[in-house]
Formats: sequence, structure tokens, C-alpha cells
Amino acid sequence: MKIVVTGAVGHIGSYLIRDLAIQFPGANIVMIDNMMTQRFPSLFNLPKSGVYKFIEGDVRTLDLNSIFDSSSIVIHLAAITDAAGSFGKAAEVEENNYISTFKVANACLETNSKLITLSSTSVYGTQNEVVDEDCTEDELQPQSPYAETKLKEEDLIASLYKNNDLKAITCRFGTIFGVSPGMRFHTAVNKFCWQASMGIPITVWKTAYDQKRPYLDLQDASKAITFIIQNNIFDGRIYNILTSNSTVREITDMIKDFVPDLTIDFVENKIMNQLSYEVSCNRFKSLGFDFSGNLKSGIRQTILQLK
Repeated sequence: MKIVVTGAVGHIGSYLIRDLAIQFPGANIVMIDNMMTQRFPSLFNLPKSGVYKFIEGDVRTLDLNSIFDSSSIVIHLAAITDAAGSFGKAAEVEENNYISTFKVANACLETNSKLITLSSTSVYGTQNEVVDEDCTEDELQPQSPYAETKLKEEDLIASLYKNNDLKAITCRFGTIFGVSPGMRFHTAVNKFCWQASMGIPITVWKTAYDQKRPYLDLQDASKAITFIIQNNIFDGRIYNILTSNSTVREITDMIKDFVPDLTIDFVENKIMNQLSYEVSCNRFKSLGFDFSGNLKSGIRQTILQLK
């Protein structure tokens, strides 16, 4: 089996490339990354059960057809992922993320490769208490330029599946937490753990303290991807992938269990609206998948790693 992973040195990718070798011993794992973030340690000490090849480059300019040739699966993670930082550079985010997905998807068509591509639960914005993949267009209210581009990518994949027989699946991931070799600390849980471990007051958006949002354990994320591959789920559908829905208050209370002297500073931030909702992942669970991650355990592991 040949598996190609774009964005391989990132937070998710650096964990996934290791897990793939464990789940599929002997697999040829081709890793692509432009190394813009210079997370070189993501490539250190890879499992010997995998056969690895690393390609440094931008998926927008690489000859993807030759790279994807004879591949079974392409897992497309490459993207600018800082939603908060996407304000003020919407054009750059769309140019990078949408064009990357366009190039990858079309190369999969040319090489008959199956595609797993990531979207985000940040595409939702609803007055309802619970939202799922069958929501109305009114409930799709992206909270950032990053999320707006993700919706465009979803439409692209759906169109190529319907009209060109692209074998694909789109996963709307909740906000990632958990330890990996290529960790980042720009999203809620990891950022809070960093601030708490460094003795820095946690900065919380005033409007967000009691809002529920979906979070995804990194182990659940990787397990979901391997589950898709093992069960050949390339049905062109969108699936919410998340471990739990939690409020910021609940998260900070968990952090206090490990950092009792935690302090909180409330700040303004335009990325968050004033809605609170839960995201349902029943569609993915109905396929037989069991989410086994735990937010408190992930927080504990992250703080222990930092300390």
C-alpha cells in the first residue's frame, strides 16, 4: 500500500505518519511538506515498520501526478490552519488552501487515487442547540476566512465526486488537541495549556467562556483516518469528526486540576460569535466508529509534556 500525506510535518500529520506505519505495517508512506514552519523534528525517529519518503515542496507547484502514481490513498492535510490569523489575509488563505485542494483532487482523479480531505467544524454558525451535516445553508456561517475557504473546498470535492467519480471523503474536524512531534499552540486547548504551563494568564474571548464548541483528540483524529482507509469509506459525503463538545469554562476548570494557580484574562476577539451549539458526529459513529479520546486526559498529557 502506498499512502501520500500532504502537510506531513504539521500537528496532525506528524502524529499520523507514525500511526499509519503501525496500522499498516510495510506501507510506503510518502510525506509532502513545504517546511514553511521548519518543524524538522516531525521527521525524526519514524517507526521502522513503515517505508518512508519525504518530498519538500509546495503541492501547488509539484508534479503531483508522478508523486501520486500507483498510490492507494492521498491524505490532504496541507493548509494554512490559523483561523484567527486568517483575518486580514483572506486572499492568501484562499490562494493557498483552495488551490492546494484543487491540485490534489485533480491529481487524484488522474491517478485514480482515493482522497481524504479535511474541513472544519468552524463552518457552522447556528442558533440551534445541535447541528449536523444535514443542516440548512443558514446554519453554515463560517467564522473566519479560513472556514469560508473550507466550504469552497467542500463544494469542490462534492462536485468532483458527483461529476467526475472522484473517490473521496471530507472530514469536518473539531479543534485538535493532544501531543504530537509537530505540535502547534495557536488553537484553544493547546494554547491554554501552554499559557498555564508558562505561568501566563489564560486569555479567553469574553463572548466564548460559556459557548460550546467541538474538540477532537489527536488520537481520535488519526484513528478516524485509518478507520476510513480500512473500511474503504470514500462515498463523497461529509462527516463531522469530534471527540466532545465543551465550553471554555469546562476546559479551564480541567486545566486548574493540574495548574491550581491558573488565572484568566478576558479579552475581545472578532473570530468568535455569540452563538453556542453542539456538533453531532452520529453520522460517523453510525459507521461503527468509536471515539475513545478524552479531553481531560489530553490536557494532562499536554501539560506534562510542557512541564
